[in-house]
Amino acid sequence: MSQATARPFGSWKSPITSKLITTESVNLGQIVLDGDSVYWVEMRPSEGGRHIIYHRASTGALIAKTPPPFNVRTRVHEYGGGAFAASQGTLYFTNYTDQLLYRLPPGGEPEAITPDALFRYADMIVDNARGELICVREDHTNTDSEAVNALVRLNARGEGEPRILIAGSDFYAYPRLNPSGTMLTWTSWNHPNMPWDGSELWTAQVKVDGNLDNISKIAGGTEESIFQPEWSPDGVLHFISDRSGWWNLYRLSESGIEPILDMEAEFGKPQWSFGTTSYGFQSASSIICSFVQNGRWSLGSVDTASKTLEPIQTAYSEMGRGDLKVLSGTVLFEASSPTEPMSILSLDLGSGNVKILRQSVSLNVDPGYISFPQQIEFPTEDGLTAHAFYYPPRNPDYTSPPGEKPPLLVKSHGGPTGAASIGLNLHVQYWTSRGFAVLDVNYGGSTGYGREYRRRLNGRWGLVDVYDCINAALFLVRQGLAEEDRLAIDGGSAGGYTTLAALTFHDVFKAGASHYGVSDLEALAKDTHKFESRYLDGLIGPYPERKDLYFQRSPINYTDQLSCPLILFQGLEDQIVPPNQAEMMFDAVRKKGLPAAYIAFKGEQHGFRQAENIKKALDAELYFYSKVFGFELAEPVDPVEIENL
Repeated sequence: MSQATARPFGSWKSPITSKLITTESVNLGQIVLDGDSVYWVEMRPSEGGRHIIYHRASTGALIAKTPPPFNVRTRVHEYGGGAFAASQGTLYFTNYTDQLLYRLPPGGEPEAITPDALFRYADMIVDNARGELICVREDHTNTDSEAVNALVRLNARGEGEPRILIAGSDFYAYPRLNPSGTMLTWTSWNHPNMPWDGSELWTAQVKVDGNLDNISKIAGGTEESIFQPEWSPDGVLHFISDRSGWWNLYRLSESGIEPILDMEAEFGKPQWSFGTTSYGFQSASSIICSFVQNGRWSLGSVDTASKTLEPIQTAYSEMGRGDLKVLSGTVLFEASSPTEPMSILSLDLGSGNVKILRQSVSLNVDPGYISFPQQIEFPTEDGLTAHAFYYPPRNPDYTSPPGEKPPLLVKSHGGPTGAASIGLNLHVQYWTSRGFAVLDVNYGGSTGYGREYRRRLNGRWGLVDVYDCINAALFLVRQGLAEEDRLAIDGGSAGGYTTLAALTFHDVFKAGASHYGVSDLEALAKDTHKFESRYLDGLIGPYPERKDLYFQRSPINYTDQLSCPLILFQGLEDQIVPPNQAEMMFDAVRKKGLPAAYIAFKGEQHGFRQAENIKKALDAELYFYSKVFGFELAEPVDPVEIENL
């Protein structure tokens, strides 16, 4: 073994390159079963972010089912999800470019079954008995008001007009038919709630003609969040509720709603996208599920008769977006571990053997370059404790000069109702293998720690999250694990807002990077899409009644307090955080004479999907820190124009 070379932190050469992360990787999502057939969606940065339905044949071959230029992605809620369904070999999917629904029969070509792009569809299921689809539909025909959501039926071959099954609520999700097709369940919620704040569970009888009768509310309200209703094989309605303070499993029995499990664990996730699932039925009395405790996800087997859970031992600790399906003694799920990338996996419940169906990246990197997350708890404001994952610098080829401490990059996740992951994230390893320490913070408001922790952010966005990120960084400084003069923070979307607020209202961090982050809360309240148009009511306060709070917490209004370098990245087609947010912040920082850079990407929306742009954002952020923290890069990257430097 060769001796490690002493080089300053940040200047280490790494095999985990931006090219590896982008052009040689895919994003995985939405597992769909059709009998014994397994399908999923892959997003390919190398194809401009195109989403493709894949099928794994019995021979093990991967077959792309949707030809170019079709892009399987819906814009319902802007975040999408639930963009396709499969039945008897036929696929039904939403195409991103025109937002039409398409039918793809075996051996055929995609054919549109909806005529108007002003209607968007998601979370579709197939009613084979009637030859129809049931979908969430978002109606954009009236441009003078917000979109109108409903559950609709439409002919699976595009014949006739779609008809509305239920409307009147602001949002709908999870339409699910019972095994006999005689009952339908769904969830709904209304402004100003988000689905993780409060939602309702409904059922109705399905008449012969497919219309609904005897519509009944089963559970939920403004203070209870319902997640993933499902019918068991014998027709019993199950669902996840946080009525106990934790997202736990329940069922509807003859005597009413009864808990199946009562655990300080979360079996649900925030419904940012459609179709997220965390459990499935092995039999009428056996459920296979995923759940999270203290930031770590696990699999379990639930006996619904005895109401007990038996953990299923695997090497995986992160369940991705939550997709889990059960098929004939097999669990299909999306997961990763601290050393293995996100993958579509098949677990044999009898033998316990795990088969990898598809990996997000073929990682031919020595494990010695992988930094393992360490779970930390740290003291924060109001005498409370918060959570984070710490990744120390790691590269077997290098050591640091005596006495040098590493720069620390604090990551503020998006949402803000989201969570940091302990699955292998090459975007984190990109930094740690170059000599950065990384701290991924689950600030108050994050999911995975119960409803009370999730509610810490209510009315206090821009305060709790910022203080938690600051206190996490200072905790590591006190431990001697980071250099106080080289603390940086970055984040995307809501995490970008936390970044900007931390840099503007405090002087702990010495540099930062905002990826499509919010700088003007009032502008966001006035100019965003329907799904999040009242989100800030809970996070800050009702607008315009509490316009004062929106002004006070908007970094754009206090740029005179910002005293460190800043780089901003923005997609020019972003409908969630419009580009003018980043442009206003850049203008203000640049005019103040601080080192500043702004990189805008044509054709990108909220989150970057094109390989060249993801690569450029990674390398540009590294270049920026090298200049402001004063270390040499091990390998040249494309330079970035930094004003005032």
